[in-house]
Amino acid sequence: QVQLVESGGGLVQAGGSLRLSCAASDDTFSSYAMGWFRQAPGKEREFVSVIGWSSGLTYYGDSVKGRFTISKGDAKNSVYLQMDYLKPGERDVYYCAAETLGRNSWFLKDGYDFWGQGTPVTATP
Repeated sequence: QVQLVESGGGLVQAGGSLRLSCAASDDTFSSYAMGWFRQAPGKEREFVSVIGWSSGLTYYGDSVKGRFTISKGDAKNSVYLQMDYLKPGERDVYYCAAETLGRNSWFLKDGYDFWGQGTPVTATP
């Protein structure tokens, strides 16, 4: 069973930065894309960012555009999310996801095949 493992979450002062990492437990699969979603308490899981594995194309949700940067790791099926200028009250669990079938539904959570367990991020006022 493939596992994605996120790390790097925690508490940060508003205006500060965090860098999230995501790595797969094995390299038996190849991702067409890897993405990040986030979920606040009581809300739907929201698209944050995605990177196409071969193209390197990146996309961002409107709420994070200009503040967050996604990048591929050196290892297969690994990805980073650099989060800058975190806003006060941003309190979410961030999930890493891998898309392995080439469906190109990158903005939708149903478009992904493997998910991590999530890592919490809280920006304090």
